[in-house]
Amino acid sequence: MRKRSKRYNEMVKKIDLKKEYSISDAVKNLKTFATAKFDETVDIAVNLGVDPKKSDQMIRGTVSLPHGIGKTVRVLVLCKPIKEQEAKDAGADYVGLEEYIKKIQEGWTDIDVVIATPDVMAEVGKLGKILGTKGLMPNPKSGTVTQDVGKAVKEVKAGRIEFRVEKAGIVHAGIGKISFDENKIADNINAFLSTLLKMKPATVKGQYVKAITVSTTMGLGFKISRNELQALMNYALI
Repeated sequence: MRKRSKRYNEMVKKIDLKKEYSISDAVKNLKTFATAKFDETVDIAVNLGVDPKKSDQMIRGTVSLPHGIGKTVRVLVLCKPIKEQEAKDAGADYVGLEEYIKKIQEGWTDIDVVIATPDVMAEVGKLGKILGTKGLMPNPKSGTVTQDVGKAVKEVKAGRIEFRVEKAGIVHAGIGKISFDENKIADNINAFLSTLLKMKPATVKGQYVKAITVSTTMGLGFKISRNELQALMNYALI
């Protein structure tokens, strides 16, 4: 059985973790109970009623968070020389092809996002075992395999994040920092959930979203209420 810290046990005494909250109230609680000595990440976990084993229920996509994620995103663009300047002008941290393929094969992965042009994917495919296990493999569905590398780099730098459902049917994502204003955290949560709701597969029967929890790196998790979810669903369908 997992042993909880004294700090955690003290926090639990002050809050009802079984209660469901509006997004605004959940964010207020996150702020109140985030007492770590560093700027904690705000995380969201959404339990979906999907079967990830079925290809038509594999939820995967991207969302541009209105206020970013609160950290510098290191971007590598793998492309031929004709696209290098475009990538650099857009703010890519690393740009090239053969030299970076070699570096990655030698163990270098000090990057957060890899973007590639379609014409180099045959060579990038050699890195599948390395990049795939770290969630860095470029993919057209996530917008990281594209001819428009400038646009892709700018979107990632501005706060576009990638997400995908796990085997257990849960989607996790970091959607900002606890130092953000309450309204900015709430905006990012709403943007993420609205995008996820619009992706509901037609083949899903019954409840699509079973539960939503928001938390911080070292803090408590707060459940979002069904009423809040219903309002978001109505908005997403407009």
